Amino acid sequence: IHHRVKNNLQVVHSLLDMQSTRIQDEGVKEMLLDSQNRIRSMALIHQSLYQSRDFARVNFNSVLETLVPILLQSYSACGQDLNFELDARDVDISLNLAVPCGLIVNELITSAIKHAFPGKTQGTVRMELREEDQHVVLSISDNGIGLPPGLDISQCCTLGLQLVTLLADQMQAELTIHEAHPTRFSLRFALEKT
Repeated sequence: IHHRVKNNLQVVHSLLDMQSTRIQDEGVKEMLLDSQNRIRSMALIHQSLYQSRDFARVNFNSVLETLVPILLQSYSACGQDLNFELDARDVDISLNLAVPCGLIVNELITSAIKHAFPGKTQGTVRMELREEDQHVVLSISDNGIGLPPGLDISQCCTLGLQLVTLLADQMQAELTIHEAHPTRFSLRFALEKT
């Protein structure tokens, strides 16, 4: 089943890719690319499931090791030389948590690539993943310009940050945000048992 889901998601990804070749508007192309990356994130999680011995849980570290380079390559046209650091322990999480968590990672990495380093050609994005007291702690940070002071993420107008808050709520995760030096989004959620 997970293999079929992954294949179907790849078909949708390919359809969006074909559609984007016909579009001239750069803003619309960017939206299609963002959607393709969200679909790719979900497909990678299903791929991890069908390749593992446990069809109910995903080794999220392996998802991150595959997903992040794809995102960096996908947005390489931004002309930035980004350094990515991953400090991740092996953490197995259920499919119910892996899909929204993968989408959150997709949104935050994409946001850092697109917005954290305007006018700069270099920057660092760092991700940490660990298990702590029956909880998963996931942190994504960057050394970019930071968030606008006083930004209320619950009232934010971008789809990416809206998705982050909605998915964090869905996961019953505690979301904390550090605005700058470094900008950091941290999620803490219960390690669901299956």
